Amino acid sequence: MMADANKAYVGPIPSGKKIKIVFVIGGPGSGKGTQCSKIVNQFGYTHLSAGDLLREEVKSNTEQGTMIQNFMHEGKLVPSDVSVRLLLKAILASGNDKFLIDGFPRNEENREAYEKIINIDPEFVLLIDCSREEMERRILHRNQGRDDDNMDTIRRRFQVFQESTLPVIQHYEKMGKLRRVMWNLEYNMIKLYIVSTQ
Repeated sequence: MMADANKAYVGPIPSGKKIKIVFVIGGPGSGKGTQCSKIVNQFGYTHLSAGDLLREEVKSNTEQGTMIQNFMHEGKLVPSDVSVRLLLKAILASGNDKFLIDGFPRNEENREAYEKIINIDPEFVLLIDCSREEMERRILHRNQGRDDDNMDTIRRRFQVFQESTLPVIQHYEKMGKLRRVMWNLEYNMIKLYIVSTQ
């Protein structure tokens, strides 16, 4: 398992290269990907989804991909080193120097692995605050054909998010890096009024 994970490691970020990273955190179905697309269009960031990178690895039909698929089906988190090395590979392959990383870090183990392997302080952490009811409605109606979009798995993912991600949120809040945005349910849209990336 770890041997496969090491294959995703392609070397450190070149010395002297300035990389800007913004983490985007929110519960399952909170709209992270949608809002990242809007920020990419306006500010020129490259959007990296930890979840999408993992799903692409699943499609590769490797031993690591099968392992990732099993974790996803059970609503569990994939080992942190695997996620971080896939992120590093994508960063180095991009050619850009500004990245939105959504769905990461999901727990303290993710954060610690990131600091060990990549070790670039995020510019800030964008928390998309959305009610459980709204997230559930969005997941069940997004029709992306994902086999982990079923009610049992959704509820496990909610529980994992609540139990595991709160310490991460608190950590970055203490560092003064947390930016919180809220859904405006009246208009079914998100307010991005506190995003200041400049």
